[in-house]
Parts: sequence; C-alpha cells; structure tokens
Amino acid sequence: MKIWRYGDNIDTDMLFPGKYVYTCSIAEEIKPHLLEDLDPSFSKNVKEGDIIIAGKNFGCGSSREQPVIGLKAVGIKTVIAISYARIFYRSAINQGLFLIECPEAVEAYSDGDKVEIDMENGKIFVGNKTFIFPKLPEQIIAIRDAGGLLEYTRQKLKKR
Repeated sequence: MKIWRYGDNIDTDMLFPGKYVYTCSIAEEIKPHLLEDLDPSFSKNVKEGDIIIAGKNFGCGSSREQPVIGLKAVGIKTVIAISYARIFYRSAINQGLFLIECPEAVEAYSDGDKVEIDMENGKIFVGNKTFIFPKLPEQIIAIRDAGGLLEYTRQKLKKR
C-alpha cells in the first residue's frame, strides 16, 4: 500500500482535468487522466488499497463525478484530509468512496509512515500514533458497502 500525499485546495481540475469532462465518462476512460496535471505518476503507479492524504478543502472546484469515479476505480481505499469541499464529499458518498476528515492524522503524517485504518472503531494509526475520527452514520456505511448510492437503492428496492 502506498500513501499519496497532496496539499491544500486540490480541486476537481487537478483530480481530473476539465478538458476531458465531455469525452470521458466511464471508469476506464477516466483512470488514465487522474491527477495528470498535478502528479503524472499517479495513474501509472496507483494500486488497489492505496490511500491519499491531503490538506484542506480537498475536491473543491466544479461539480463533477469523474474524480470520485476514477479514484474508486483505481482502488483508492480512502482519502484522509483536513477538510473536504461539500459537493465532492457528497459525490464520494454517492459513489461509495470512503473519506475521513482527521486533521490531526494528516498533520502527524511524515513520508514513510505506515498508515492503518480501523473503520469499525474509528481509528487511524499513523506511525506509532493513534487518532480517532467520527464514525460515519450507519446509512452512509451501508451506501459505501453496497458500492454507492445507486446500488444501495437497487438493493433496498429488491427487498420490498
């Protein structure tokens, strides 16, 4: 597992360049362009289970689903940030991407530190330190576990 570290105000254009918005809509088209202007090595080297650690206001900018769809498709396990843009945060819930807001863990992280997440107990282990993050509501966890809001809704409708 690799930790990808980024700073403050990583906007949706940095995550997925706007020039592709109308030509890339499915995961396979999106993946090669993720973070290409910010970190050209990302899409070539990201692996299933990797984690992004970022600063304030992650996902700010225009409203678009491609960044979240792409991050999930390449296997990003979670994003740990100081804070998120509201629209990006909701899009992540809708797509089933797990986001953690934990400024203390972000600030404590140094390159090379091992990072582990205990989602059930709301804990992040960075190096030899432990940080608590607020547990998500059960319904949001269910949406994530279903793979996103659309699949969660399908499952709920099947149970009727």
